[in-house]
Amino acid sequence: MGAIAFVLLAGCNNSPHPHGAERENTLYMAFAERSPRYLDPTSSYAAPESTYVYEISEPPYGYHPLKRPYTLIPRTAADLAKPYYLDAKGKRLPDDAPDEQIAEAVYDIAIKPGLKWSPHPAFAKDAQGNYRYHQLKPGELGDKRSPFAFEHLATREVVAEDFVYALKRHASPRLEAPVAAVFSEHVIGLKDYIATLKRESEKQLAGLPENLADKPFLDLRRWPLAGAEAVNDHLLRIRLKGRYPQWQYWLATNFTAAIPWEVDAFYAQPGMAANSMSWNQWPVGSGAFMMTEYVQDRRHVMSRNPNYRHETYPCDGSPGDAEAGLLADCGKPMPFVDKVVAISVKEAVPRKELFKQGYLDLPEMDRSDWGVNLAVDRDDSDEVKRFFQERGFQLPMNVDITNWYLGFNWLDPVVGRGDTPEQQRRNRALRQAISIAIDWEEGYGRIFRDKGGDAAHGPIPPGVFGSREGEPGEFNPVTHRLVDGKVQRRTIEDALQLMNEAGYPGGRDAKTGKPLVLNYDFQRVVTPELKAENDWLIRQFAKLGIQLDIRATDFNQFQEKILKGKHQIFWWGWFADYPDAENFLFLLYGPNSKSLHEGENTANYANPEFDRLYRKLQSLEDGPEKAAVMATMNDIARQDAPWAWGYWSYSGLAFQRWLHNGKPGVVVRDRARYLRVDVQERARSIAAWNQPVWWPLLVLAAGGLAIAVATRRAWARRETATAVATGEGA
Repeated sequence: MGAIAFVLLAGCNNSPHPHGAERENTLYMAFAERSPRYLDPTSSYAAPESTYVYEISEPPYGYHPLKRPYTLIPRTAADLAKPYYLDAKGKRLPDDAPDEQIAEAVYDIAIKPGLKWSPHPAFAKDAQGNYRYHQLKPGELGDKRSPFAFEHLATREVVAEDFVYALKRHASPRLEAPVAAVFSEHVIGLKDYIATLKRESEKQLAGLPENLADKPFLDLRRWPLAGAEAVNDHLLRIRLKGRYPQWQYWLATNFTAAIPWEVDAFYAQPGMAANSMSWNQWPVGSGAFMMTEYVQDRRHVMSRNPNYRHETYPCDGSPGDAEAGLLADCGKPMPFVDKVVAISVKEAVPRKELFKQGYLDLPEMDRSDWGVNLAVDRDDSDEVKRFFQERGFQLPMNVDITNWYLGFNWLDPVVGRGDTPEQQRRNRALRQAISIAIDWEEGYGRIFRDKGGDAAHGPIPPGVFGSREGEPGEFNPVTHRLVDGKVQRRTIEDALQLMNEAGYPGGRDAKTGKPLVLNYDFQRVVTPELKAENDWLIRQFAKLGIQLDIRATDFNQFQEKILKGKHQIFWWGWFADYPDAENFLFLLYGPNSKSLHEGENTANYANPEFDRLYRKLQSLEDGPEKAAVMATMNDIARQDAPWAWGYWSYSGLAFQRWLHNGKPGVVVRDRARYLRVDVQERARSIAAWNQPVWWPLLVLAAGGLAIAVATRRAWARRETATAVATGEGA
C-alpha cells in the first residue's frame, strides 16, 4: 500500500505539460476556446490568429519591438522604400506635387536575397525536376494529416514574384479576403482583377458539384496584375492610384506577406480538405517559426524554422529600455526559443492559476489585458502583493491604441440605418438613447477594473495623430455634456426622451404596446467570469425598459453570423494594425462592410459624406488639413452612433520572471522571436512553487494499512471460527 501511495504521489501534479517539459527551451502559453479559424495570411484578421500568422508569415515591413512611438523597420525588405510619383503620362513628379497631378505612387521594394521558405512537401522535386507531390490522385494522400508525414520536404528562395502572387490572392473568389475592398481602391488594376478571377473561377468550376471541398487549382500566375510586378527576383514594384501615405503601414501586415504558388497548388489536391490539410492548419512562411503540431481546439506547436535567416536582437530602443533590461540581448541571434507551445485552457481562472504556478510563461500571446487583470489582483491585498513580489511576476503596462465598443448592425431594421427618412430618425434616436444609458465609466472604470479603461467619445484613440480624445473640453455631445467645467454622462431622463422620439416610450412600441426586445450577439461562450459583464449590460438596457436577449456563441460561430449579417447588437474590439487614424476610421467605411463585402466594418455602417471624407483622408499627410477632416468625420459618426463608443483599454502583459524581452505593443505581432526563456530558473521555480503535499497521501496510506490489518484480523477470526465449528460436528 505504501508503494502504491508513492507511485500516486510521484505522478500527482497540476502541470498540463509532459514530465520535464520545464527544462526544454520552449515557450509555453494558452489559448481560449477553439483553434484559430484562419492562418492563411490573406484571410486572417483576428488577434488570436496573429499569434501564429506573424511568426510564420513575413510581410515586407514590421515594427521595432521596443521603440515608441511605433517605428517601421524592414522585415523581408532590404530597407524602407520611399514612393515616387507619376503623372497621367508617366512623367516623374517632385515629392511635393499636388494631389491632383499625381496619377500613380510607385513603391520599388528591394527584397532581401537568400530568404528561404520553411520545409514543405510542396517544394519537393524529383531527379528530373518535376514536383513530387503536385499530381496526387484520389486516395494517394492516404491518412496523411500533416505536411511532415511526406517523405520528401524541400524549400526554395523567397522572390519578388511571391509578393505579387500574394496581392493577387486578394482577388480570389475562393478566399475570404477582408481587405480586398480596401486594396482594390488603391492597387492599380485590382478591381478588374477581381472580376477576371471571378469569371475564370466560374468557368473552371462549371459542371462540378457546388459543395466540392477540394476545388481545382486556380493558377493566378496566368493573369497579370497591373499594379504589382516582379522587376527581378529581388525587386518588387507596386503601383497605387494617387498618393496614399498609409500604404507603408499595410506593408507591415500579413496581407502583404509573401505566398508561394506551389503551396496553393499542393493544398488544392483531392483529399486535402478532408484531412485538414490547408493554409488554415499548416501555413508556410519564411518567418522564425513553422507550425509542426496542430491538434484542433487542443494544442498548437510552432518550432524553429531551420531555414530562417541570421537575425539579431536590436541594440536600441526607447528611453528606459536599457534600465529595464530590454537591451541585454543586444546582437544575439534570434529566435531564442526552439518551440512555442499553445494549449487550450477555456476559462480565464484556470489560465491565471496555471500562470501563478509557473506552468505558463505568459497567459496568452495576443491579449493585452492580462497585465491589467493580474495587477488588479495584486493590488487587492497586502498578502497577494507579497505573493506576486516573491514570485517576481512582470506586469508591464501602458496606454495603447486599442478600443472596445458595442456595435449596431446597420442592416438591421430596428437598430440599423432604416429604410425611410422617418425610420432613420427613429432608429438614430434609439441608438443614441442606448449610447447614453450604457455607463462605461461605471462598468469599465470602477466595476470591471481588470478590463478597465477610459470611456471613449469617438472612433479615434488617443495617441494617434489628430485624435482629440482626452483633451480639455473635448467630448461627445450626444452622450455627454459639460457641467461646471467637467464632462459628465447625460442623464437617463435625456435617454428616455430619445426613447419617446424613437417610438418606444418606457421601452414599449408605441403602436403595438409590445416590449422592445433586442438581441446581443456575444462573441464568446459565457463562462462564469463573463456572465457578470453580460448581466451588467442587461441592466444598462433595462434602464430604458429594453429587454436584452444574450445570444452567445464561440468566436468562430460569431464570425459566421456576422458574415451573413444575422447579428443585431454586438461586442467588438480592435487592436490597431498601424498607428494611423485610417486604421480606425476604415472600421466605419461603407465599402469595407463585413456582411456585404467581407471587410472589417462589422457594423456595416454607411454614410456617403463619411465615405467621401474617408477617401480624402487617405491622401493626406499628418497636418492641419488631415486633423480637420478627422474632426468632421468624428462628428458625423457621433451623431449617427453606429457604435456605443465603449472605452479605450489599458494595455498590459504578464510574464514570468524567467521570461525576458517582453514589452507591450499592440502592433508588434511577431513578439515570440524576441522572447528568451531562462530554462534553469524556470525549472527551479516550478519545483519550489509546486512541491508535493505529502500528508493527504500519507493519511491515505495509513488508512489503507489500517483497513488491510482489520481485514486480515477479520479473515483470521473467520478461519478460526470455521475450524472450531467443524471440530464440534465431527
